This record gives sequence, structure tokens and C-alpha cells, in this order.
Amino acid sequence: MNAFYETIQGTTPVLVDFYADWCQPCKMQAPILQDFAKRMNGKVRVLKINVDKNPQVAAKYGIRSIPTLVLFKQGNAVWRGAGVHQTKQLEQVVGGYV
Repeated sequence: MNAFYETIQGTTPVLVDFYADWCQPCKMQAPILQDFAKRMNGKVRVLKINVDKNPQVAAKYGIRSIPTLVLFKQGNAVWRGAGVHQTKQLEQVVGGYV
């Protein structure tokens, strides 16, 4: 998990998707995040964290429902949203941080 902490410390904003394989809304969010990542063209990194395999990270950031998206900028959580988010919503959220 050291790689996770190093990644979120960088200058490029990182949108982290906290998810689980069994979660239906998480499965709906996955293709939306792929589309979002393509549209952002490297301006934002998208990272997926499986809460079942990384419970310590989920606990550290107080993840209580999934999917939960958290936007990190230089190690700080600057935005958080639970539930499925559409590409346009995500573009608006990250717009002020890129």
C-alpha cells in the first residue's frame, strides 16, 4: 500500500474509486470511470481500491458505503462522493483541481 500513499502525494490529482467486486453499483461505476479517464487525458489519475482486499485503507478514509470516490490533491482529500457519478459530474468536480 506504500505505492497508494506515494501516488496520492503527487501533483497530479488522483480520483480513487473505493469498490468491491460483489457491489452492483460499483460495477456500474467502472465503465463511467474508464470513460472519464480517457476524457481527462492524463490530467487526473484514476485508481481503484478494493475495500475487501484493503480494509485498512478504507478504514483510514472512513469509507462506509461503496462505491465512494475520493479526489486527492497532493495527499489531501479535497472531495468525496458516495454512489454512482456520471462522467459530466466528475469533470465538474475535478475541473478546479487540474
